[in-house]
Order: sequence, then C-alpha cells, then structure tokens
Amino acid sequence: MAEASILVADRDAANRKGMAAILEQEGYGVAQVEDEGEALAQLKRAPSRFDVVILQRCPECASDGLDVLTKIKAHPVLKLVPVIMQAESRDERDMAECLRAGAHYYLTKPVEAELLLAVVKTAVTDHDNYRSIQTQVEHCEGRLAMMQAGHFQIRTLEEAANLGKLLASAYPDADLVVVGITELLINAVEHGNLEIGYQRKSELIAEGRWLEEIERRQLPSSPYATRCVDVMFQRAPGEIRLSIKDQGQGFDWRRYLEIHPDRVYDTHGRGIAIAKQVSFDEVEYQGEGNEVEAVNYYPESDEQDAGIKEY
Repeated sequence: MAEASILVADRDAANRKGMAAILEQEGYGVAQVEDEGEALAQLKRAPSRFDVVILQRCPECASDGLDVLTKIKAHPVLKLVPVIMQAESRDERDMAECLRAGAHYYLTKPVEAELLLAVVKTAVTDHDNYRSIQTQVEHCEGRLAMMQAGHFQIRTLEEAANLGKLLASAYPDADLVVVGITELLINAVEHGNLEIGYQRKSELIAEGRWLEEIERRQLPSSPYATRCVDVMFQRAPGEIRLSIKDQGQGFDWRRYLEIHPDRVYDTHGRGIAIAKQVSFDEVEYQGEGNEVEAVNYYPESDEQDAGIKEY
C-alpha cells in the first residue's frame, strides 16, 4: 500500500512541526500549511491527494478550522476524507459542535505522540476502507439502474459488502451511497443479528479477535446461525428508500446518529454517523432499533440521466 499522506494546518509553527516529525517518523508523508484557508485550497487542487487532514480550531481567527471542516464535508469528493480537529482546550460544547460538523476526532493541545499516532492510524484505515469500497462499486455501476423495487436477504459480512456494492449501483451518486449502505448492512449483521455489543466489539478489536468472534457466532451450532437481514429497496418519483431489518433485540440507536464526545477516541462506532453525514438525506431507526430506513431525494432529471426507466 502506498504511503499515507497527511495535511497538517496549524498557525503554531512549533506544534505543527512537532506533529509532522512524529508522523514522518512513523512513515507518513506530511504536508504543512500555516493557515486553514491554504489547507482548503490544497485540498481542492488535489482532492485525492490526502488521506487525513488535521485542522486547528480557532474561533477568533479569520479562517477557522470549523469553517473549513464544514466546507470539506460539503464537497462531493472531499467529504469522505477524515478530519482531525485540534484545539487549545477541551471544551465539551465546542467538541460536540465539531463532531456534529463531521470531525472524525478532536484532540487537545499539546497532543501526545501516542494518541496522535493512534488516531491518525484509525483515520487512515477508515479512509482506505472507503476508497476500497468506492473502487469496487465502479465494477457494478449501472447494474441496477432500472430496478424499481427489490427484496434481498443476507447473513454474513461478505454478503453485506457484496450487496452494498450492488445496491449502490442503483443510485445516481453510487460512490457516496455505497459507504453508507455498507455501514448500515454491517451494523445489522454484527450488532443486530450476532448481538455483538459496542463494548464487546471494542474488547475484541483490542484483542485482535473481532473476525474470529464473527465466524464463531455464525457456526451452524450457534443460536444466531439462521438469522437473516431483510433488505427492501424501493424507488419512487424523486426518491429512493432503503429499509434494513435484522432479527436482533435492537439497540439505543440515538447515541450513534452522531459521533458523541464520550466515544471520540474509540476505534469504531462511526458507521451510522458516516451514513447520515455522507450517504443519505435521512436515516431513521424504528422501534427498538432493529430496523432502519435510509432515504435519498433526487431531482427526477438526475434519475433519468442515470438511465432509469420502468419495466
């Protein structure tokens, strides 16, 4: 895999150079700029160049990191690039505002080397996964462009990934939607049907046994073995609706529609928030949380341009 590239924007030269040295020692390529406005300009000139962006939160500055973050998340290509926000102090309200705007992480200066590397590593991995999914969906592009309705069932993570790519091909903006569909399907399998809770997943990841536990819970002897995820696709004039229902006991979904400050340093738990921020106009869970409906609205001309028609 090619060297990951990090863009660091910070007016404090000592802090900026210190972070760059830590990251470069770990093998990352680092570009440094003094101003968030210049960071945005570089990103727009080369939208695919950087894997992670580190911005400074500076409300009194003319070009604040939060403003740039908002513009990044509104950009059709850049919106999937993980942004790490850093600030002088840990203000809970400010942290929550940045996370709602789409920040992947929020760090307080001075940033500890170990925490910086851990956060950047997770962000790079997430971005690699997004890029991989987007690359794969290109091979399915247009396959379901004429589908008006469909019912599917999946059991495994592999089936979730395959169905995500296939269903995304039914959308005009497949490269963005595929990330959200895949995240929601994976959530339905692992947290829904297999009932691997948030804390348990954290422990399994730390132990390096997450996939092993997934496989164990899908063995024929497991009480979860026969559970399926039902997926309903429905196209109507100007909109596409996707319903995903698992056979689990549900969960407190309200905590996961946004990245919460309590979970800001966790290595997982961003999937539902990413789906809401990047892929869908609406994400709504029903009842106990074992059914979710994701909706996108499109001008009818967009669907016609994508080659959609009734049959």
